[in-house]
Amino acid sequence: MALKPLSLLSALSLVVLAATGAPAHHGWSWAEGEQTELKGIIREISFAPPHPSLVVDAGGEIWQVDLANPGQTQRAGFVPGAAEVGDEVTVLGNRSRDPAEKLMKAVRITISGRNFDLYPDRIRD
Repeated sequence: MALKPLSLLSALSLVVLAATGAPAHHGWSWAEGEQTELKGIIREISFAPPHPSLVVDAGGEIWQVDLANPGQTQRAGFVPGAAEVGDEVTVLGNRSRDPAEKLMKAVRITISGRNFDLYPDRIRD
């Protein structure tokens, strides 16, 4: 049986992904188990796949904050216009196990007193 072009492309994509591995920041294994709070100013907002993200200036330290997948982030109410560059943000999340890496996966972000619960089942206040 011959593969259709789309099936062939899908199969090839899976082989490439398996050979190269997925980016290390997906999932939770790269992050500490303990949650941390980060406060700062939003410098960049991205809603682009594979997941939305923020760049946050926390007292001169620049942090990459990964949010949930696009659908989950949207269901939490964090959509274009919910925040602007320059807004103050509080992030509750799990930071990278590598202390030199300024990277965090958010479970909740708070802007102007409004909570956006990205992973409600993971929030440990």
